[in-house]
Amino acid sequence: MSALQEAMITRARVRRGGRTESVPAEDLVPGDVVLVEAGDRVPADGRLVRSVRLEVDESALTGESVPVGKDAGVVAAAAAALGDRADMVYMHTNVTRGTGELVVTATGMDTEVGRISGLLQTGQEPPTPLTRQLSRLTNQILVVAGAALLLSVLLSLARGNPFDVVVTAAIAFAISAIPTGLPAVVTTILSLGTQLLARSGAIVKRLRSTETLGSTSAINSDKTGTLTLNQMTVAEVAVPGRRYTVTGTGYTADGDIRRIAGDPAVHPEQLLLPFALCGDAVVSGGRLVGDPTEGALVVLAEKGGLDVAATRERYPRIAEIPFDAAYKLMATYHRMTDEAGRDVVRCFVKGAPDQLLARTGLGDEERGRYLAENERMAGQGLRVLATARRDYDPAGFDPAGDLLGRLDGLTPLALAGIVDPPRPQAKEAIAAARAVGIAVRMITGDHAVTAGAIAGQLGIPGRAITGAEFAAMDDETATRELGGIGVIARVTPEHKVRLVELLRRQGHIVAMTGDGVNDAPALKRADIGIAMGITGSDVSKEAAAMILTDDDFATIVKAVAIGRALYDNLKRYVYFQMGALIGFIATFLGAGVLGIAAGVPFLPLQTLWVNFTTQVFQAVGLGYGRPEPDIMHRPPRGGDEPLLPGRTLGRLTVIGAVLGATTLAVIAAADAVSGPAVARTMGLTTFSLLNLFLAVTVRSETRSVFSLDTFDDHRFLLTSGLSLLAIVLATELGPLQRLLDTVHLGVGQWLACLAASLTVVVLSEVRKAVRR
Repeated sequence: MSALQEAMITRARVRRGGRTESVPAEDLVPGDVVLVEAGDRVPADGRLVRSVRLEVDESALTGESVPVGKDAGVVAAAAAALGDRADMVYMHTNVTRGTGELVVTATGMDTEVGRISGLLQTGQEPPTPLTRQLSRLTNQILVVAGAALLLSVLLSLARGNPFDVVVTAAIAFAISAIPTGLPAVVTTILSLGTQLLARSGAIVKRLRSTETLGSTSAINSDKTGTLTLNQMTVAEVAVPGRRYTVTGTGYTADGDIRRIAGDPAVHPEQLLLPFALCGDAVVSGGRLVGDPTEGALVVLAEKGGLDVAATRERYPRIAEIPFDAAYKLMATYHRMTDEAGRDVVRCFVKGAPDQLLARTGLGDEERGRYLAENERMAGQGLRVLATARRDYDPAGFDPAGDLLGRLDGLTPLALAGIVDPPRPQAKEAIAAARAVGIAVRMITGDHAVTAGAIAGQLGIPGRAITGAEFAAMDDETATRELGGIGVIARVTPEHKVRLVELLRRQGHIVAMTGDGVNDAPALKRADIGIAMGITGSDVSKEAAAMILTDDDFATIVKAVAIGRALYDNLKRYVYFQMGALIGFIATFLGAGVLGIAAGVPFLPLQTLWVNFTTQVFQAVGLGYGRPEPDIMHRPPRGGDEPLLPGRTLGRLTVIGAVLGATTLAVIAAADAVSGPAVARTMGLTTFSLLNLFLAVTVRSETRSVFSLDTFDDHRFLLTSGLSLLAIVLATELGPLQRLLDTVHLGVGQWLACLAASLTVVVLSEVRKAVRR
């Protein structure tokens, strides 16, 4: 909100009382007449009453980076999309060319950008799936541990134990029953995830959003700059009787022009000179200065072998007709020699095909071919620009005369099909996302035909509809139709927010990308909002949970893979932690019921030692473990899928019971042979080893612990080695013996503890073999 408010502070030139004065934009009121020119930021929403070659960059509101031509003489339909309202200008947009006057129609929160601000204020960030799952898990642990603690105390009191023994047992039990390492391990795993994501080009602002990526089942992606390069490129050129395809993308001349149909003979001047001379853009070293469309034409000329800078020096401009939205063309005049060797003033024109066609003398048959070619290219989603020429006698040419009035009898030269090309890696990334069940949709301010064509090239299935068509559907119809919709074009912020909410109602975990102010409400409302780091506005970055440093859709799919791996690691840790927790509970309850070790199998410090050595080391090893090979071959998990499903909890309960029974059996046997001190030490050692082996078994649901994968994970092997060292030191190091009240164990006793602890491995291997 602060970034949005700061962006809104500006001044305006206003005509009041017959005088032009500068006032703060916040002082404007509906009815004021405001003057704007190139370089100004529009201070309020308003209806144009005068425009001269006016163009406005509305990317902040529509997401489309190409400036829009404005015309006070055009009256847009009441239901026209914001990007189609040529007679209106809007607050927070920038004038890129020309001048204009507007009557203010809305200020402050009543403007389009103010409406977006209102949506941001009302939007609530949804809790992440992990937040919901950990909350549920915490409640489960509290219920189980609380009930078990109460039962343990009652059993101890019923056996007539002294009060100090009951208190000691209760403290030890409470310490063992609460997973004290859970917050630290979860935070550590998620922190690791943020580092991995940052190295992959994704900066996560909120820690728990790291895991949300892994459960993403629907991605609503902006088109311009995310799925496409945001660099206008000529893809095809049609000359009467010939067609050419153009290779290479972006603002570099790496590519060429290849004939694909028609007569091979063409004079380079016919094809290339208008693209080089009729424009003001400059492209150097892959960087554009000027209009993106003109930049595409300059690069086309370079690809054809023309040195644009040298050509402009050779044929300097002696007159021009600047582009204006009223007549949709631009013309430049140059002195040169015609094909017969005569000196002429040659006019090169570029503009809308229909406007140039109206100024030619073509017959019906030629006009038909021209229009058919234009429609064919437009049907492919290309923005079609035409070029033409006319020669004038230098003696009768007046650069200061009525050039537009004499602009007739043109000879058409070429039609150029321009597109913002898809990113090369985007198609592969979309295919990878769809292969694992993630639905990808394109949400754009561009026209439906163009967006649909780009979606087809990228492999996004489904039909293209407009935001108006989407708004006309009721919720029931929209929900039913969503599966068949791949593109929503000409969207407003409300359309984006509604799409996010409809998908979330269907149970999807929704990722939303965007870079403009208009994207901010949907970014905030989505489960994970993703802003663009390069082209993104400050407002969109503030509303998002993640920022892409490279503005590349493929980075999102990489981030999903990292998020899935993090969740897998977190799940392994939770399985291990719950198995060990139930093992602690089973050991204490069993000791209380059976009277083993006076109902206190482990002292409080011994319990803490297991918690903060073996369990923490193994937790780190699991949390930092390598991802499963099939991580991106599984469908997305449901947002409400529990971290601990009932079946898994049942299995862990059995494992925990085995841990408890095995530990108590060792304590009871050792007590009978060697006394309580050795018995408690052997019990602690056995339980610690059981924890170590339990961590090894939960690394995979199906793969054996004896597979090579176990030994490939060097970090897990290191943490397991540290756990083993801690287990040995607890019984063999003098200071720890005194601290933990343990004693030295002989080789036979160690072997007995080891053999007993392998029971968990045997049971796990049998279960995995059955599953395989």
